[in-house]
Amino acid sequence: MLDDETPATDLVADAMRLRRIYDDDLGTGGHTGPPRAVVSDSWQRSLAAHVDPERRTPPVVYGPDDLPHLREGHPLHDVMPLLRTTLVSIADEAMHVMLVTDAEGHILWRDGAHGLLHSADEVGLFEGTRWSEEAIGTNAMGTALAVDAPVRIHSAEHLVRTYHDWTCVAAPVHDPDTGSTIGAIDISGPLHTLHPALVQLVSATAQLAENQLKVRLAIADERLRVRNMPHLTALRGAEGALLSSSGRVIASEPYGRFPERIRIADGVDRVQLGDGREMQVEQLGEGYLLHLPTRRRARAAEKAPAVALRFTGNPTPQITLGDREIPASPRPAEILTALALHPDGLTGEQLTLMLYGDDGNPTTMRGEIHRLRALLGTEHLLTRPYRLAAAPNADFLRVRTALRAGHAREALDACRGELLPRSDAPAVRELRDELTAGLRHALLASDDTDLVHRFSEHPLGAEDLEVHEHLLDLLASDDPRRAAVAARLERLLD
Repeated sequence: MLDDETPATDLVADAMRLRRIYDDDLGTGGHTGPPRAVVSDSWQRSLAAHVDPERRTPPVVYGPDDLPHLREGHPLHDVMPLLRTTLVSIADEAMHVMLVTDAEGHILWRDGAHGLLHSADEVGLFEGTRWSEEAIGTNAMGTALAVDAPVRIHSAEHLVRTYHDWTCVAAPVHDPDTGSTIGAIDISGPLHTLHPALVQLVSATAQLAENQLKVRLAIADERLRVRNMPHLTALRGAEGALLSSSGRVIASEPYGRFPERIRIADGVDRVQLGDGREMQVEQLGEGYLLHLPTRRRARAAEKAPAVALRFTGNPTPQITLGDREIPASPRPAEILTALALHPDGLTGEQLTLMLYGDDGNPTTMRGEIHRLRALLGTEHLLTRPYRLAAAPNADFLRVRTALRAGHAREALDACRGELLPRSDAPAVRELRDELTAGLRHALLASDDTDLVHRFSEHPLGAEDLEVHEHLLDLLASDDPRRAAVAARLERLLD
């Protein structure tokens, strides 16, 4: 029986013994004894999956063009430098190849002794092939994934006879977030080159990879926490929690009132915790916010003074508070646009980045907020985080909502022209482009002649050649508007 103390000089002899066991166990007769339990169990699973012991090579599932995308999207992509540093030089010296698979046993990466790569190619040990037990029988990669533990498969312990001249050692790697298996690390080579320390080396390397993934997860958690704390802060002391997209609790109020992980099914808006508490689920840009079901926010919004924003098409942005109209200079209008887009609030740093870009200064932003609160009244603009006390009646929000619902007429009714055309704030530019392009696309796709005609006279469509061409196609030959539209089209063509 091969173990970690077997001298290299005994490997060939041990391989011959294993081949006798193989022949006996697969039905040719003899009394050499059974294989190791991990091997015997794997043989049974493989045969139950109808793997032919005389099969030549594993199936090729992915071609060279598929691999870059698969690698880039795989969690082990970020730790490949560590794996190469730890294993490839050893594989080169020992005439082995390093292989890294995904959770289904597809080889995504291969590296190692160049002199061995041609031999590896001949037996299917290359990127894109599948090495699960169901695909190619007992092997270190597939069996390690099947039993979720480090495995050494030597010579005739492989079910498929093609690999009786090979030996391999593999260990699974787990996702530190969910605990699920995400792949396997393997060292494979000729049967006479197996070193007893390879089992410990591969296992330790898999552990190193998991530790590095844990560090990366902690960094990602902190970034997610910083970006989304305003949502938790906005609960103002009420029970709540921030969850990662996989359901891990990364921040909570109060501390210790939530389990480490909460399963959130797709599309649900309520979840019941183990202690019977029911929590409302809000999906964030990344992860979730949990809070007690309450109408507190709705009641506060109903009591807060109404704010109307007219920021499209007007040379001077207009703010209306009740029966009071307030002309707005560009910066206050930009701040109100950003806050209207983020009803749960923004930190000073987030608001600065949205309005000034990377060169912004949060101190300058605090001064702008102070002046805007003086203009509107502190009851309208709240702090920590910065947010509007009530959802505003904003023309640009109505345009966006109508466009996203596919209601072109309502969008055109709400839009008087470009959103804050003089603004160069990144958040405003992005929204302005979205609304302009969205409205144009909706009208060019419409066969409503009257609606398209309205758009041709709208500030966003009056100089648009394609809009006039589309309108001319829609107008009947005897439509009295046709001559004027044709004249405008001719002018646009000049």
